[in-house]
Amino acid sequence: MAGFNSFFFAADLRAVLHEEGRVAKPGARVVIQVMGRPERNDLQAMKVVARRFFPPPPADTLEPPKLWQPGVLEEIAAEAGMTPEAAFDLAYAFQYSDEEALGRLMLAHGEIGAAAGPDREDALRAEIVEALAPYRTPSGGYRLENAYHYVVARA
Repeated sequence: MAGFNSFFFAADLRAVLHEEGRVAKPGARVVIQVMGRPERNDLQAMKVVARRFFPPPPADTLEPPKLWQPGVLEEIAAEAGMTPEAAFDLAYAFQYSDEEALGRLMLAHGEIGAAAGPDREDALRAEIVEALAPYRTPSGGYRLENAYHYVVARA
């Protein structure tokens, strides 16, 4: 089982991993992918903009764990009843053909556009495209390098 591009959107990662372990065949591998070190992710520029379009979290909200740090994701997987076997980091790039594709696809991540609301979606798109201007290629496309952290665990 794999939760690429979904695990890091979970409000309660332990609960999600527990459910993954429950529905997986006993002993099946579960591949867990989360964002890597922020300084190695060009998508951070988009996340900074998007946060401004959402209400602040409640005052008593704890800082989320830094899932990319060694041992953190493994501990959460173990608490969810899994047996972590391997952890590694991988980097790869997302490429977008042009500004329209970039804006449209950035709003699709975790339904960011829908969550911001229809009356603010155009402003959010414009600000994201502006924030990602440094990643524009000479051909007019965009290339965003991103690092991810993985843990392979047994259900």
